[in-house]
Amino acid sequence: MNSRLWLWLLLLGCAVGATAQDRIPDRLSPQDTLRNPVLHVQHGTAPLHDPVTVGNSLPRTFRNAGTNCILRAEQLSPFFEKLCQGTEPVRIVQLGDSHVRGHMFSVAARHTLEAAWGSQAVHPDAITYQTTALARETGAPGLVYHAIGINGATAAEFCNTEQMDKVASLMPDLVILSFGTNESHNRRYDPVEHYAQMDALLTLLRHYVPDAEVMLTTPPGSYVRASRRRRIINPRTAKAVDTILEFAEARDLPVWDLYNLAGGARSACANWRTNRLMQRDQVHFTHQGYTIQGNLLGEALLKAFNDYVAN
Repeated sequence: MNSRLWLWLLLLGCAVGATAQDRIPDRLSPQDTLRNPVLHVQHGTAPLHDPVTVGNSLPRTFRNAGTNCILRAEQLSPFFEKLCQGTEPVRIVQLGDSHVRGHMFSVAARHTLEAAWGSQAVHPDAITYQTTALARETGAPGLVYHAIGINGATAAEFCNTEQMDKVASLMPDLVILSFGTNESHNRRYDPVEHYAQMDALLTLLRHYVPDAEVMLTTPPGSYVRASRRRRIINPRTAKAVDTILEFAEARDLPVWDLYNLAGGARSACANWRTNRLMQRDQVHFTHQGYTIQGNLLGEALLKAFNDYVAN
């Protein structure tokens, strides 16, 4: 089978996806325009061969919270090595659903990393819901963080040549895949299908950006309607999280487990809701909620970086 036919068949198989739920992301109001308070930092807090200071954005009120870390973080060593060399841009591309499309989660992660590693590699452009979250490079070496989100997306939404060409054009060193909410909102959720979609997307990424590391994240948790007036915790989220974790282990991929960090099946949804970090639909999050999630992702990457330079 020639490579062109193989790619066509793979893309066709990816096209059969689960029914998505999170169509409406949190829209930014004018006062919520994301201007980075540290966006024009010229240097990080320490040389890139030394450990950096890491904060802790996890609310103290969260019950049954886990440890903020990246599983199999040693797989990120090539990314950290290039960052430490400091001779060229080092690029992250985060792909995801409306949580990423809202431009708060990903931008908060970007700001956390820039505060430690510097922002000299990108222009200090304001990011709003009406703009993209693609960084505009200055040509200087350093961190470049891009994000591409699609409302209602599952992993299958990115299994096409248009999206893969876009990802390849950004020349990522690390691709972060943030899906799972929409997969779990399909009432006919099938872990086998979910696993196959992730496998197809990973196969395409290995073809289009073979030198990039790939990292997964788990969804934060959400509610579903039980009746017209009542919502319950989505019973399929935990299954989707388990599928993501199993896939990451089988493929030896790093994974950031936001769901269990935030309290898991016992407490994650209640933690977000009782702390007023969820929107009324109890699927999407407030500006503060997304900022906490992005900060936590950035802090997990910084912890992994510190372990890398210490060893």
